Amino acid sequence: MDIERLIGKHTGQKKGPLLICVGGMHGNEPAGVQALEILFKLLELEPHANPNFTFCGRILGLRGNLRAIREKTRFIDKDLNRLWTPENVSRIKAAVPETLLSEELELRELLSLIEWEIADYQPEKIVLLDLHTTTASGGIFSIATDDPESVKMAVELHAPVVKGMLEGIQGTTLHYFNSENFGRKTVAVGFESGQHNDPLSVNRAIAASINCMRTLGCVRAQDVENRHDALLIEYSKNLPKVLELIMCHSIHPGDKFHMMPDYENFQPVQKGEILAYDRHGPIQAQADGRILMPLYQKKGNDGFFLIRALENGY
Repeated sequence: MDIERLIGKHTGQKKGPLLICVGGMHGNEPAGVQALEILFKLLELEPHANPNFTFCGRILGLRGNLRAIREKTRFIDKDLNRLWTPENVSRIKAAVPETLLSEELELRELLSLIEWEIADYQPEKIVLLDLHTTTASGGIFSIATDDPESVKMAVELHAPVVKGMLEGIQGTTLHYFNSENFGRKTVAVGFESGQHNDPLSVNRAIAASINCMRTLGCVRAQDVENRHDALLIEYSKNLPKVLELIMCHSIHPGDKFHMMPDYENFQPVQKGEILAYDRHGPIQAQADGRILMPLYQKKGNDGFFLIRALENGY
């Protein structure tokens, strides 16, 4: 299982951070996995093309939800990216494997591999880059935690940074990967590279991963091609730099949620605008803002998010 989960591992000549890049935390989001497969091929070839290339630290590329990836579905039993609470993690680690659901096994196996790598490499700092895509088209964006270093890393990815997203949802990798849970400096950032099946989502995820390596000092700025910056800047040039969460519409069992068609990420909406319907009737925007991640797939607990630009940029 570890062999299938591990996309690649590259350890530099110099000690540095442990950068953990995860794709496919949701099984119907192939772009992150494909991006990491290409990234590790590039890392393998780079020293031959550039003899002066140096790498500082260790980078891991991991497939998140293997069982769901095989089925090309968001999840099998539960959303893997909603299970990462300290209580859940403790329970899952202590449980008999035969009693666990698919995603609980995924979390256990994924965390076991990560903990082994931490014990083996003993880094001073751990960084998690969680790569995702969305059902809707539109802009790319980064999700930062409240850690200032997470915000700095997110800004360096040249995509709009959405702050406060972690208040609208619970149990994500960005909630769990922090210094308290790992006993050393730990920073996490999420990157949404576009629509699930857009080929360019793969390119943008590659660019974000390389930019993250540069920000951390794993690679030197002179060894990174400008086209990686240009690709991300071009796609987000007309979008606000930093935004904040206004609301998240959560879906409950039996709601019969139905999103109104053709919404795109960052599309402006007005207070009172009907965005969706469920068994209770129409669901309206609670304020003027922009819509994010409207749900156009069968599985998922979040119908949509509303965000607004911060006036001072940060």
